[in-house]
Amino acid sequence: WSQVVSEAEKIVGYPTSFMSLRCLLSDELSNIAMQVRKLVGTKHPLLDTARGFVYDSRNNLQMRGLVVLLISKAAGPSTAELSFQHDMVSGIYSSQRSLAEITELIHTAFLVHRGIVNIGELKSCDGPLKDMQFGNKMAVLSGDFLLANACTSLAQLQNTKVVELISSAIGDLVQGIYYENSKSSEENCLTDDIGISRWKEQVFLSHSALLAKSCQAAMELAKHSAEIQDMAFQYGKHMSMSHKLHSDLQPFVRESSSDTIAFSLNSAPAILHQEFRGREAWLKQIREHTHRCACVFQQLQEAIKAGKGVTSAIDLCRCHGNRALAALERFPPSEARDALANIVYAVTRFP
Repeated sequence: WSQVVSEAEKIVGYPTSFMSLRCLLSDELSNIAMQVRKLVGTKHPLLDTARGFVYDSRNNLQMRGLVVLLISKAAGPSTAELSFQHDMVSGIYSSQRSLAEITELIHTAFLVHRGIVNIGELKSCDGPLKDMQFGNKMAVLSGDFLLANACTSLAQLQNTKVVELISSAIGDLVQGIYYENSKSSEENCLTDDIGISRWKEQVFLSHSALLAKSCQAAMELAKHSAEIQDMAFQYGKHMSMSHKLHSDLQPFVRESSSDTIAFSLNSAPAILHQEFRGREAWLKQIREHTHRCACVFQQLQEAIKAGKGVTSAIDLCRCHGNRALAALERFPPSEARDALANIVYAVTRFP
């Protein structure tokens, strides 16, 4: 994955890890960073989010902006925009580069907002209550700051359709996160009673909508046809669905068996396992491996591996990957198109 990202960054002209540098080096965010240091020594998730920006940027953080830049270059200029080719750098319009930054800022803002803890569920080992409350305030304010910057930059693009697309993607994100959290506070709710179709709907909202609509918006900025816009949307949608499935599968397909990676009971392999087993049998299986409300994940992991959930999730991941590749066929052959295809291959390849 790191090699694929590195090669793709060379194609678009500069490392996308510097994409949001102007915003991240602003006085306001420097002040936020100083405040976040007060949380060192606690278990507030905002710290993990901040560490992820530094240490994990090649894996997930800048992937969305990179894809927007690649698909912009793969499509090239449209005949309607030939007079504006002087505004292109490395085959990408400046407005498309701005859109890639906006996409990353929105994604980062929601990552920060996700780092808000439920004060009522805290334990003494998590850290002092006042520090955890302070961490929540910082997560809200810093996330809002990033989102406000994204919205300001979005308005400066002066394209009504693009504003509508990205605004609707923000609405989708909020709705998707609401679905994710709506049952988490219900007592005795170990796992959601949803099938894989409902899971895909929710994942589209919380993970795929932003990238899909950003890819479509990039085509709109270059005045491409409705057909090309739809193909860009389809690529963004299905590639990010594959990416989420690949992430969900990691605890089950890692070659190193010594590491037990915690997984969500609402991840794709678990949802598919539930569909094959039946709701009641799955709940019974969870209770058998549960002692005093603490799930023994290794035993549940082995139970899911022994069923059909993992292989079905791999098949689904590859299915979405193939649909993303099919959408790419409508773009002319180029280095950028090859890089987009390589990203799909990277998230659909398993040991």
